[in-house]
This record gives sequence, structure tokens and C-alpha cells, in this order.
Amino acid sequence: MAQDEVPVAFTELQDEVDFESILTANGYLSICGFGSLLSEKSARSTFPDLKNFRVAVLRGFRRVFAHVAPIFYERGIAREETKEVSSLSVEPCEGEALIISVFEISRSEILSFIDRENEFRFLAVVPEALDGALFTNPAVVCSRYSDEEYFQIRCKGRSDIFFENYGRYNIHKIWRDDILPCRVYLRHCVLAAKNLGELAYDNFLDHTFLSDRKTTIREYLASAGSGIMEENPPEALSSRYGG
Repeated sequence: MAQDEVPVAFTELQDEVDFESILTANGYLSICGFGSLLSEKSARSTFPDLKNFRVAVLRGFRRVFAHVAPIFYERGIAREETKEVSSLSVEPCEGEALIISVFEISRSEILSFIDRENEFRFLAVVPEALDGALFTNPAVVCSRYSDEEYFQIRCKGRSDIFFENYGRYNIHKIWRDDILPCRVYLRHCVLAAKNLGELAYDNFLDHTFLSDRKTTIREYLASAGSGIMEENPPEALSSRYGG
């Protein structure tokens, strides 16, 4: 399956109306967290009024560090010289299963969510509880998009919009296969997974890959001279990226 191909089992959400079609009976939107949002504290820093934070399983996806994140440039934690600039996304992968978090946000937060995560492909998925029971309501997961779709659809083919979001950081390609995880962010995600328990921790280490889609995070962290887990984030970011 091509990286940008969406399997028929998952429904792509294009606009606010699509998001509203999967609201819970109480009018809330379920969100899947697979990186920094594995941390409830981190999730609440973005969604202060979230409800029902819990652990779940998402089948048919893998986590990959293949996405250049401008927020890391804004916060001064991207290392362009070593290509340690990547954030996480997920992408369809048959046979894979991820331990994730799921929580609900209010209907009024949908547009800000779409705007904040607009470089991703939004997919409606049905997670499982840890006992294997399917959720009764779909949730949204931020999946790999493509540079062409992002420019034509999200930026409406306008270079000025792309420049405002990416170009001003000297980023000309978002989805890449030659980058490495942002060190501060990776450490945060590993600690967040560890705080959810051994199952989530081992799953993150063994089912999250570098952009080569071969090297697991467990292997990467064990590589000579990594030292990532021993590095503290900058003081100003210690709370946000503390796991």
C-alpha cells in the first residue's frame, strides 16, 4: 500500500460537517493521541476541558517520525544541522496495532483543532478498549498527508499561505523520509508512554519508527551516543515537554 493511500476501512474527514457527523450522542468529538497526547497533562495544556481521558488500541496503523514540525522551530528545539526536526504522525500499516489515548473535546473546539493540525490527513477510526471491545463511536486520528495535497487543498494553492505556515522557517517539504525525531519531543513522548504503563511503553518503543520505517525507537535510543533520555528540555519548556 502506498504511504499516502487511504484504505477503504477508514473514512477521511474533509471539513467541519464531516467532523460533526461522528460526534458522540452528547455532542463531543473523540480524539486519538499517539505522541505527546499520550500525556494527559500535555493533552490538557492544549484541550483544558477535555473529558474521559483513557487508554485504547488502534489497529492498522504505525507511528512514524516523518513530519517536519514548525512548532519545534518556533520553540528553538529543532536541530536543522542534524535533521532532528521531526514530529509524529501515524500511517496505515496492515498488521500493526498501537496503544493510544482517547479523549473527548467539545463541538466548539472542532474548527480550532482542524486549524492547528491542518497539515495532517484526518481519519475517522474505531479504536478498541484494552479488552478488545470496539468503541461505540468513531474517533479522529491525525494521519500522514502529502505535500501536494497540503499545498493544493489546505493552502488553496497559495504560496503566501504556505510561506506563513512553513516557508518562513525555511521548510520547503513537510513529509520527508530523511529526517530524525526532535530530541526534546521524542523524550517527552517516551516518558508519556511510560507513564501510561508497561504495555503502552513497550508498544511505543517497538511500534514507532524512524522515517526509514525500519528502525524502531527502541533501537534508535539504544544506538551509540544517543543520550536523548538523559537530556532535560529547556527550562521554559520543562512543563510542556516533561512527559
